[in-house]
Amino acid sequence: MLTPKYPPQDTRPLATTQAQATAAPVPAPVAPAPPVSTRPTIQLTPGSALALAAGGGTVVLVVGAVLVSLLLAVAITGVSVAVVAIVLRLLVNDLNKAR
Repeated sequence: MLTPKYPPQDTRPLATTQAQATAAPVPAPVAPAPPVSTRPTIQLTPGSALALAAGGGTVVLVVGAVLVSLLLAVAITGVSVAVVAIVLRLLVNDLNKAR
């Protein structure tokens, strides 16, 4: 049911005539040349590879430090808001008991 249907193969031999046999051979089509890139190629030397690795490592360390500092800032803010909420709750409870 789901098998592909292919057209029948052409098994007929090619007809050759006297005109075809004496005619000049037709040149085969020439493949187009690949496009030439005008961009310069980059060659990595051991020194430039080391500099590239050091630069990548530095970027990772800086981004990690920024993310950790942001997380620490959020944590400190959350703790300070919780402490303020507890102090306000205690003050409100003391005011209600004083009445």
